[in-house]
Amino acid sequence: MVLDGDRMAGPAAGEADRFALAQRAVGVIGTTLDERRTAAECAGFLVEELCDAAAVDLFPVEFGEPFADKPARDEYRWADRGALRAVASAGRRALLDNLQHVPRGDILVRALDAGRPITASFTPDDQEPVAALSVPLLAWERAYGVLLAVRTGTAFDDDEAAAIHYTARLTAAHLHHAAENRRLRDTAFNLQEVLLAEPSRPHPNLDMATRYLPTGSNAVVGGDWFETVRLHYGRTLLVIGDVMGHGLDAAVDMNAYRSMLRYVASTDLPPHRILRQMDAAMSKDGNRRPATCLLALVDPARGTAAFATAGHLPPAVFHRDGTGELITLPVGPPLGTGFADYETKSLALAHDDTLVMFTDGLVERRGEDIDASLSRLAHLRLCPDQDVNAVLDEILTHLDAERADDDVAVITARLHPRPS
Repeated sequence: MVLDGDRMAGPAAGEADRFALAQRAVGVIGTTLDERRTAAECAGFLVEELCDAAAVDLFPVEFGEPFADKPARDEYRWADRGALRAVASAGRRALLDNLQHVPRGDILVRALDAGRPITASFTPDDQEPVAALSVPLLAWERAYGVLLAVRTGTAFDDDEAAAIHYTARLTAAHLHHAAENRRLRDTAFNLQEVLLAEPSRPHPNLDMATRYLPTGSNAVVGGDWFETVRLHYGRTLLVIGDVMGHGLDAAVDMNAYRSMLRYVASTDLPPHRILRQMDAAMSKDGNRRPATCLLALVDPARGTAAFATAGHLPPAVFHRDGTGELITLPVGPPLGTGFADYETKSLALAHDDTLVMFTDGLVERRGEDIDASLSRLAHLRLCPDQDVNAVLDEILTHLDAERADDDVAVITARLHPRPS
């Protein structure tokens, strides 16, 4: 390789060296589904191996640009849309700053218009010659952006240009996967958000609050859900569940469980028999994922709640003074397994007790035993004399639910006192 200042300006000779370069690119580019990080990895790799400075400009990943639909006319310019955004750069910033105006913009636009790499060379005032190579980031007939590689001294030879072109194709493929993952996640999230937006309303004799908190934007949506079913004699069935797994399939199965629950609960069975019927129905459909589920049949007239659980975490009750406790229940197998064995346990509820039902994302923390996680919830000391919304918000704050490792769904409920 030929030295250019303190850098290697030429590629290693031979196919073995080109293959090794490609292997290094595969190992360091696209380590996550984050578009900005992928762009930064691309720029960093090029500077380490082939050039003095590199930059990656991207179109907004939510839509990309349909390269195949580009108008075939000379006056068309991609940059006219103003959509390209500088996302990542590496190496000698001064070189890129010297290209901020006409040279850089012209090279980027020409590469996108042509759909192929474009080379250029020029000499800034009182400075050494600069060689530039711009390559559009194309994958599956869509343009995701453009990269620019710059160095001083000699121009890029054919082997170097081929290596940069390969790096661009690799980067574009990862950007495509990231965009597809975002699209699939948005579809699943939108479905789940619609399904959880407004559960059925309980009877007026029950005060209730609910929250659903998805994990961060790069996480895959889960199958958490909750529901309420109004029954005869002022009773309300509270339901919370979690379909195993993540993604669109989990969201679809969550809808199936929720629909089945509404149908079975309308027959006014006790909680353990509702779970038996749901397990029998779902286990016959081999395409459904198993799910945990917790039922609470609340009867304000009697001041009781009857519980049954299918592999779900136990509920908690917080009293008027802000102290809490977990409710120990006989645990049956998850729904959809075909091993229906459920029991109902009843508990007296005072009018100032707040029942809390939740999915595991509220309490579980990576590397921590679940008993320790549940104990942390039970030992919270909340402000006394709060309504159900305030109790729920304080629990979420104390447990830092906004940064949970998994989706969080929570129900808080309290018997509504009768007027004297």
